[in-house]
Amino acid sequence: MTIDTEARHPVAVLPKGNFFRESSIVFRRQIRMNLRNPAWVLIGVLQPVLYLVLFGPLLKPLVSSFPGGSDNAYTFLVPGLLVQLGLFGAMFAGFSLIGEWREGVIEAERVTPASRTALLYGRLWRDILQLFVQAVILVVLGYLMGMRGSVVGVIVGIVITLLVGGACAAASNAVALTTKSEDVMAPLINMVMMPVLLLSGILLPMTLGPTWLQKISDFMPFRWIVDAVRDSFAGDLASSTLTWGLLAAVILAALGTWWGTAVFRKENA
Repeated sequence: MTIDTEARHPVAVLPKGNFFRESSIVFRRQIRMNLRNPAWVLIGVLQPVLYLVLFGPLLKPLVSSFPGGSDNAYTFLVPGLLVQLGLFGAMFAGFSLIGEWREGVIEAERVTPASRTALLYGRLWRDILQLFVQAVILVVLGYLMGMRGSVVGVIVGIVITLLVGGACAAASNAVALTTKSEDVMAPLINMVMMPVLLLSGILLPMTLGPTWLQKISDFMPFRWIVDAVRDSFAGDLASSTLTWGLLAAVILAALGTWWGTAVFRKENA
């Protein structure tokens, strides 16, 4: 029997060094753990792919009637699914952290000279890389199914998605270390994510809803982000919608990493 000394004794692999080196060590360890079970990358992309395959054909006769919508169902749907992927995929990243905390890995890492911020960022790099792979898979499938989109716009849309994913992954890690329980974390995330999904216009534009519902969704930053990614896919890179959506994504990324870092730094977290 072989013992994974790296997993059980992270102290040995986290010497004092610069921030980038410390984060890289954590990142490489997390990647090796993921590569032992790469099915999770495909499982993470499965839900938006199912929406793409099953919901896309239903949109074809409707999308041309959407106010300001595209004449291509997949050009409308894929950007929304990208944001959904960043939201739902990243928000569940903290579940693995609860397992590491339960096994004593987090406390073992904390007694090393490594920066606690690096302990978070190494994990965020893993989550962002995983999200990037899933986003590329989704976009390629979208093109194969008939999506039309500006190449530069698609790249911008993926960048916005990665910012959102980083924010959600950091928040998920913060919630995980705060609750330390999958039974508490799962319903909490679902309670937050459901109204976000419905009010962000991910599947259908909010302009189809009544005025009161549109006014509520105006306070949902993820709606601005979804609209921004759709504009970028359409090649409208100079729109004010894209500017506001990008700004919202940057602010969310900053708030999420600040929260996650603050929780990691707590002595009794």
